[in-house]
Amino acid sequence: MIRLFAGAALLAMPAAAMAQGGAIDEESAAAIDQAAAEEAGGCCSFWVPRIPTEIIVVRGSGALQPADSDTVQGSSLIAYPEQGFGARIENRLRDEAGIVQFRRSDGRSAHPTSQGITLRGLGGNASARALVTLDGIPQADPFGGWVAWSAYDAINLGGILVARGGGSGVDGPGALAGTVGLYSTMTDGVEASMAYGSRDGWDASASVGGEIGRGRIAVDGRYSRGDGFIPVAKGQRGAVDRAAPYEQGGLGLRLRLDAGDDSRIEASLRGFSDRRDRGTDFTQSKFDGVDASLRFVHDPAGETQWLALGYIQLRDFESGFASVAAGRNSVAPALFQRVPATGIGARFELRPAIGGANPLRVGADWRRTTGRTEEDFFFSGIVPGRHRIAGGSSDTVGAFAEWTSGDTNDGFLWTLSGRVDRWWLGEGYRLERNIAGPVITNLRFAARQGWEGSGRAGVRWTSDAFSLRAAGYRGWRLPTLNELYRPFRVGAEVTTANEMLKPERLWGGEVGADWESGDTKLSATLFANHLTNAIANVTLAPNLNQRQNLDAIDSKGVEVSAEQRIGPATLRATYAFTDANVDASGAALGLDGRRPAQIAKHGGSVSLRSNGGGPFGGFATLRYVGKQNEDDLGLLELDDALTLDAGLSWKLAEAISIEARGENLFDELVPAAISSSGIVERATPRTLWVGARLSF
Repeated sequence: MIRLFAGAALLAMPAAAMAQGGAIDEESAAAIDQAAAEEAGGCCSFWVPRIPTEIIVVRGSGALQPADSDTVQGSSLIAYPEQGFGARIENRLRDEAGIVQFRRSDGRSAHPTSQGITLRGLGGNASARALVTLDGIPQADPFGGWVAWSAYDAINLGGILVARGGGSGVDGPGALAGTVGLYSTMTDGVEASMAYGSRDGWDASASVGGEIGRGRIAVDGRYSRGDGFIPVAKGQRGAVDRAAPYEQGGLGLRLRLDAGDDSRIEASLRGFSDRRDRGTDFTQSKFDGVDASLRFVHDPAGETQWLALGYIQLRDFESGFASVAAGRNSVAPALFQRVPATGIGARFELRPAIGGANPLRVGADWRRTTGRTEEDFFFSGIVPGRHRIAGGSSDTVGAFAEWTSGDTNDGFLWTLSGRVDRWWLGEGYRLERNIAGPVITNLRFAARQGWEGSGRAGVRWTSDAFSLRAAGYRGWRLPTLNELYRPFRVGAEVTTANEMLKPERLWGGEVGADWESGDTKLSATLFANHLTNAIANVTLAPNLNQRQNLDAIDSKGVEVSAEQRIGPATLRATYAFTDANVDASGAALGLDGRRPAQIAKHGGSVSLRSNGGGPFGGFATLRYVGKQNEDDLGLLELDDALTLDAGLSWKLAEAISIEARGENLFDELVPAAISSSGIVERATPRTLWVGARLSF
């Protein structure tokens, strides 16, 4: 309780500091410029915004303008998220209650394969059940479905648009729980930052951009490193436990060329490198990736618009896993894994002009993933005794259509969309052999294919400041190659693969109300979801699990947000209550009625952020996550946690400012995982940063 009151008092810091400082028409452009000036610097989040959404597109995401159809569902925009000074995109997303990542730790200390994301209680699996896109390109790992958050070090983000609930299908399959759309922006000039932090941490970022002939070019980069902290909670550590260092960086190049009236060609190339350690010997991981895309965009206002896009993702992941003896006084290698994977795809979207507007969206997309895991295990000392290779491929081809009619600002707006997908799983394989001996297992898994449908129907009614909305939807997700073909082990816990997994399917609906008057915004949403064939790790016996399709996960709850602009600051609060339960039978009967793993009933945040005016600025965010189960049977429980992040900035001159910020200022123990023997792994402890920003 003392920490809660202290956090509430610290929320006043930004306001106190700021108090010392004192393809569109011309009218819309002026409004956008004004909003951009007020909101620069990652200050605020807006509920179902119009102008801020347009800012993101205008500033160079390379996507067509967001459609009004998404206003029938709960949405929020994180405008100009902070970058540098230890700020992480995955941590910024945690400020929006109801967004859940499989582990509470971030991309500096979590294992890369544990970083899936979901919403509305549809969890219990490290693969993402929310569709994550960057400028319209799917971002899930081609093999495992997790998200490489460190990959966005090479991106200058203009904003993050979160659409909750099953999507309409226009963004692609996989949006069971919602869509997290990341939108980049092209720098005009030079922006740079350098910060030094706790445990010898360094964080440097730079963006340079400008005109080149009839186009624009931008280069973005970031480098961060730190000695890290000891992941195991104090009081449980042994001789083998040490700090877990990290080193990460990325570089991106983006080129935009004028291709005529309201047309442009955009090319993007970026790469990232991520090195982490899990706090004992033999647990180093390496994650490298290269992404490239090429798109043609034609988007004249009031006329026919279209977009053509092609992309490729290359991933190379390596990781070691260790076996720690009881008492944590000795450690030995347990497994070494390498996962090369590739994702390629294309998309075409057409918005014909009808009556001076673009109410219809039609298009098609294709995505192919290939990958394999190569593993050495059964170590004798430091020499592996067995080798395993497993993998396969998947293809999805889909076509979609969406019609939206009405006025989002007055009266009724309704939308209806549908999508049809054809999917294929190529022949899978798993080979195990003794390194110095014969083959043990040589399995081939028959190719499969099928059809799936998605869709959404929604309505929104607006009168002055008040809006009511309702939507119903269906979505689906194909099992990842990792879920289908790769067994794995964590400590003594063995989880076997299941090549017969079926696609997950979701039916859901929601009703909500929004109120916006002047500087005040309120929103509330009630939702209910029914996810059939939910993939989960099912306990079959002590230390033995298997990935299986559960009968269903039923999730219902409420999401609430409130936002108040107070002079030079914006106060925002979000809260989510999620009541999720497993419906299971057969071998998984023991899970029936239990809450899915890694899903908390309660979560919320309160933040106060500056609006960018005056020489002083800052932010403070209180974040709460409730208790949640570590395992499917609910035998291991992670305690709740209350954390505070805060920062202050001082603009010394037009081009330079100094900043100080802190993460987890209470130094709260945030349990991120707990083993069957009761060993608790913690998320980031108190971390302080100080540095400078340059912009001209």
